[in-house]
Amino acid sequence: MLANYKELDKGKTYLVTGAAGFIGFHLSKRLLDEGCRVVGLDNLNNYYNINLKKDRLNIISQYKDFKFIHADLQDKTALEEIFNTVKIDIVVNLAAQAGVRYSITNPDVYIQSNIVGFLNILEMCRHHDIEHLVYASSSSVYGMNIKMPFSVHDNVDHPVSLYAATKKSNELMAHTYSHLYGLPTTGLRFFTVYGPWGRPDMALFIFTDAILKGKPIKVFNYGKMKRDFTYIDDIVEGVTRILNNPPQSNPNWDRAKADPGTSSAPYRVYNIGNNNPVELLEFIEILEEKLGKKAEKELLPLQDGDVPETYADVDDLVRDFGFKPETSIDEGIGKFVEWYKNYNYSNGDL
Repeated sequence: MLANYKELDKGKTYLVTGAAGFIGFHLSKRLLDEGCRVVGLDNLNNYYNINLKKDRLNIISQYKDFKFIHADLQDKTALEEIFNTVKIDIVVNLAAQAGVRYSITNPDVYIQSNIVGFLNILEMCRHHDIEHLVYASSSSVYGMNIKMPFSVHDNVDHPVSLYAATKKSNELMAHTYSHLYGLPTTGLRFFTVYGPWGRPDMALFIFTDAILKGKPIKVFNYGKMKRDFTYIDDIVEGVTRILNNPPQSNPNWDRAKADPGTSSAPYRVYNIGNNNPVELLEFIEILEEKLGKKAEKELLPLQDGDVPETYADVDDLVRDFGFKPETSIDEGIGKFVEWYKNYNYSNGDL
């Protein structure tokens, strides 16, 4: 682990953007359970059913140390008011327009949310002495890479979706601010996050809903797709360990070799993935077992913007923070199905 590794500081105030989203909700709840102060920001857009976001928000709003602000990252005036009136120590930027396939048909929203919105966050951090900016990147940045497992030390200059390109752009923008202004930034490349309270546009949610309703599921790449499915609690654990450990400048960084995973600036990038890819057909078999019902499969070719396999090298995460995601796909899917049945059947269709 890092020589000067620090445990979670409960005396800090954490701004979590996208607090009503899947990962933002779980992270906010974990921080609040630990006794931290959390300011949650979300624009509550309708990319998917807003009732799910509101239900997540209702849970974390019960905590006395949680303050919710309804605002959009694109609204710089609103952000300035927040940063001027609340003393924020650490920022976790999880707000973004998600979805690889949606980016093909709706590119404009990705530029506004993921580029303009992220620039505004960087500017706020720069001008308000933020100790550490932690932000969500994505495994999608690996694009056309075929060397497995995906390493943060490999070049990622060939994205295959605009969503991936915006996430790669976030890493470049963060590095610029780390270099110019000494702002410590850590980018986290999340690998196919799943679990209770997950997003309805993700495969596990879509498949579960369809199977229970007796509808066919679309299985792309004829089921040969592999994903490094990562359970939400593992993602949150990784983020939590990183929060109070801002990166230091790497004195050994060599311009001639230009390692992408580190820098002469206070900048780092980490993978957070399960380090164990699972084929989509196996994923579906486990889901069928947990649901007690077979799926009707519609086998289809690989879609534009998708990659056939993801596989996270997490050596840096283990070395620096002593943590490696370990929740099995069997356990994780079981927990999701249990939540889904309790939530969905009591709250109607999503």
